[in-house]
Amino acid sequence: MGRRLGILAAGLAAALLGAPTPGGAVVGASQSGAAFANRLVMVLSRGSERQAFCTGIVLEARVILTAAHCVGAIGGMAILYRDAEEKPVLIGVAAAAIHPLYRADANVAREPTIDMALVETVAPIDPRFVPARLAEGDGPPVGSDAILAGYGDGREGDSDSGGTLRSARLAVRAPLSDILLWTEDADGGGAGACRGDSGGPLFLADAETVAAVVFWTSGSVRGKHCGAITQGALVAPQRGWIEKTMTKWGR
Repeated sequence: MGRRLGILAAGLAAALLGAPTPGGAVVGASQSGAAFANRLVMVLSRGSERQAFCTGIVLEARVILTAAHCVGAIGGMAILYRDAEEKPVLIGVAAAAIHPLYRADANVAREPTIDMALVETVAPIDPRFVPARLAEGDGPPVGSDAILAGYGDGREGDSDSGGTLRSARLAVRAPLSDILLWTEDADGGGAGACRGDSGGPLFLADAETVAAVVFWTSGSVRGKHCGAITQGALVAPQRGWIEKTMTKWGR
């Protein structure tokens, strides 16, 4: 990893991994995400006007699946995880591919978007990581379980509560879509994705198969952005693009 990348990412990494573990959740009622730690990493991005972190899904030793809006200038990106001794590891990014149907202005334009991207690292990540299994076929039906996992904030608005892997059991809700998946906390506990969970998975009920990549959330009250609806881009319809991109990278 070059000196410039180290300077850009080290401060953000230290802030995230040095943060105390909150008593909260992804947001709302949740539990530890330790069971998913060998499939998920953090995606750091820092530019002249912003710094951000997201969650990423391991597909191969050098390929991470995440949300398109998590991708910044390659020189300001890094993948972050803890090694077996709980020490932080930063790995630089060599390339990124944004889905061709991604629209950054989708919310304003009220147009559909595939907020999905692939990131290639400059070196392999730790061999303890295993590739996540991607869903095939139709999306899950309304009412079925969907398990959210990510490194996002445990309390909305509290930047010190991010950086800890958590999970929550949600339920698929209407409307069903060919490209998107909507989920909510059916128990009314306010669980859902928050800042930093973008790019993370919505697993099927088996907690093994990735159904969608998280990219959008809403709050239950005006002015809030977390804890009501968690939306993701279905991966099954995009497997062709994923496989084509990985082949192009020689993966």
